[in-house]
Amino acid sequence: MKVIGALDVVISQADFADLIGVSEARVSQLVSEGVITRGETGRQWLLAYCERLRDMAAGRMGAEGGLDLVQERAALARSQRVAQELKNAVARGEFAPIGLLSDVLGAASSAVVDRFEQLDAALRKECPDLQETARMAIHKVITSARNEWIRSTASLVEAQLAELDAEADDDQDGALAVELDD
Repeated sequence: MKVIGALDVVISQADFADLIGVSEARVSQLVSEGVITRGETGRQWLLAYCERLRDMAAGRMGAEGGLDLVQERAALARSQRVAQELKNAVARGEFAPIGLLSDVLGAASSAVVDRFEQLDAALRKECPDLQETARMAIHKVITSARNEWIRSTASLVEAQLAELDAEADDDQDGALAVELDD
């Protein structure tokens, strides 16, 4: 009981090191990490130190305050699962490289725009009696449709690229790339 009463006063780092069986340098490190605070009683230090040990034992914290091995393995497993899901989606044809999709979309857009550009000449050839005002009205509608096609395609690509960037950032924030030795 004498030891418990002695803990109700402020004790030195050396006395605390002797009490818990570590070096005085380790106690100093605990102070610098904020685990224990200067000026508190030995009881408060002991409670804070035990709380730290419980967190480490429960897997909520590593020895250095960061992720522990269990969390590192979970993060690695999550990254591997996401990578495998992506490979499976590509194999099923649900995803394709963004460069390929951009090329295909660009080629399709170019073909549509080229057809729109040829429409005025085709109208003149096929409908020579068509009044100029009607031809201009058709041309205006087609030009508007072509421009909207280009705008929509560009905004769709930009939105999808932004979404991919955001997902990539989230994946990097949520999962650490680590090498674990068993």
